[in-house]
Amino acid sequence: MSARTIAIGDVHGCSRALGRLLDAIDPRCDDTIVALGDYIDRGPDTRGVLERLVELESCCRLVPLLGNHEEMLLVAKSGQANVRLWLACGGLATLSSYDSATSFDQIPPRHFAFLEGCRLYHVEGEHFFVHANYLPDLPLEEQDSDILLWRSLRDFTPGPHCSGKTAVVGHTLQPDGQIRDLGHLKCIDTGCYNDGWLTALDVSSGQVWQTNQQGELRE
Repeated sequence: MSARTIAIGDVHGCSRALGRLLDAIDPRCDDTIVALGDYIDRGPDTRGVLERLVELESCCRLVPLLGNHEEMLLVAKSGQANVRLWLACGGLATLSSYDSATSFDQIPPRHFAFLEGCRLYHVEGEHFFVHANYLPDLPLEEQDSDILLWRSLRDFTPGPHCSGKTAVVGHTLQPDGQIRDLGHLKCIDTGCYNDGWLTALDVSSGQVWQTNQQGELRE
């Protein structure tokens, strides 16, 4: 069987959904899994999500992207930003999953190492992957991180990228639980933490897997 490239949308602490999704995908050693960021915050089990992703690195090629929530955590931990902003945006749920109400100390170093190693973008074949958005006329290496991590598709929907490649993004929640497919852009954040679905997309075959917080697979 040929190797697959599969993107996974925003997990947001939904470890049961992620586990069921990966069981359904059954990654092989030559597959590439591109995780689009926002692994943490809001949902009930950030700790379990990060542990599963760290384990996943040993059984396939995992390409983890940075999301705006990971950036908020890392900046808050470094003392460069007010911790309260991150806590108000879902960080309280993350700390709770580590049995802590106020401190980063319970988050293990391997989880921080994983987050610090996340990329801003990834290019694979005829696709590129970013967490949130892009400017169509700039090469990816020249894009501002605020665009890649924070700009919602509700505020700005880009045209085709100058590379000619198809964009696969998360970040902008699709409340109908369906992938937003513009041809040149596919958004696969379908709101798992918000009673929606966690979505994975095989970018070559178009196969889609979706699971919810209860670990149910959508038919």
